[in-house]
Amino acid sequence: MKIYPYDAPIMSTDARIATQMNIDYARAKIPKDLPRAERIAVEANIKQLLKDKNAVLVAHYYVDPFIQDLALATGGCVGDSLEMARFGQAHSAQTLVVAGVRFMGESAKILSMEKTVLMPDLEAECSLDLGCPADAFAAFCDAHPERTVVVYANTSAAVKARADWVVTSSVGIDIVRHLHAKGEPIIWGPDRHLGKYIARETGADMLLWQGSCLVHNEFKATELIQLKEAYPEAKVLVHPESPDSVVALADVVGSTSKLLQSTYEMDADTFIVATDLGILHEMQKRSPTKHFLAAPTAGESASCKSCAFCPWMAMNGLQGIEHCLTHQSGEILMTPELAAAARKPLQRMLDFAESQKQRVASSGDIIKDRSLFANVGAA
Repeated sequence: MKIYPYDAPIMSTDARIATQMNIDYARAKIPKDLPRAERIAVEANIKQLLKDKNAVLVAHYYVDPFIQDLALATGGCVGDSLEMARFGQAHSAQTLVVAGVRFMGESAKILSMEKTVLMPDLEAECSLDLGCPADAFAAFCDAHPERTVVVYANTSAAVKARADWVVTSSVGIDIVRHLHAKGEPIIWGPDRHLGKYIARETGADMLLWQGSCLVHNEFKATELIQLKEAYPEAKVLVHPESPDSVVALADVVGSTSKLLQSTYEMDADTFIVATDLGILHEMQKRSPTKHFLAAPTAGESASCKSCAFCPWMAMNGLQGIEHCLTHQSGEILMTPELAAAARKPLQRMLDFAESQKQRVASSGDIIKDRSLFANVGAA
């Protein structure tokens, strides 16, 4: 196995400052909780607007639990980024309201160019996306033309358009193993932790872009060991965007969908979960008698021991959904040329999954399709 983790450009000081400014701005824009009566009124209006506008709400597992529940109550979808895009593609609605971060809205648009895609806040970003600018990534790829370019779903449409393959956190291992068997060296972007995990699992020759998720990068192995000692019966579930030392402590490593599936399939009563806190809502709904503990992100002196929380995801609010439906604001726009270029590597992944007998086609019935993406789930 050959891994060259430092060949990609390291984020500059200016870029780090800009990213922190974006994070601080996102935190400042997190909507305040609505009083119960006002929340119920807003939810009722959203339900009516969805009917009137021939729209459907698709939400990520990491957004506000009220939004997740509203999506399901109105015939929409709660899932990971790929499931959201595929559900939107298969659904008959002409308008998709995407509650998540910007690349998720872009993915929905790539697969549904004929539809209107709206987001509650277009400024809801992703650290992996921000940390992988399309021009810099293209230059990195151009410097290694002999390598096959594989990018994670958590990237912009422009980065996807530069890639040969788009992958998700589970099917990525199978695709990289397939490419490695063909003797193809790989450029991987943008998450270095996930890339390193896949390289270790497959033995592939990979050049890794130096991106990371601001949530998963913060999990701490030392603190996790202490939590495991306090709850020796607990099973540890870890997203592979986490550091090596945390992944090494896991009972299950996998995508958001895989971690969720493990909670109701494993014979265990207590789970320590190393991913965004938003997923705990769905885990608790699926297994109300089980106990879920958030993995630690900080040491003893910190004011918050488990702060696995994406501020960009938290920017999604009920009033933002109401506003975008009322005014058709927050629309994702994309040129046909960019969408076509980005769709090619995404479709290549879907075709590969189909060839491996993995079910990847959504019926549009979210109840029936809940397990559909367990093997190809994105972040």
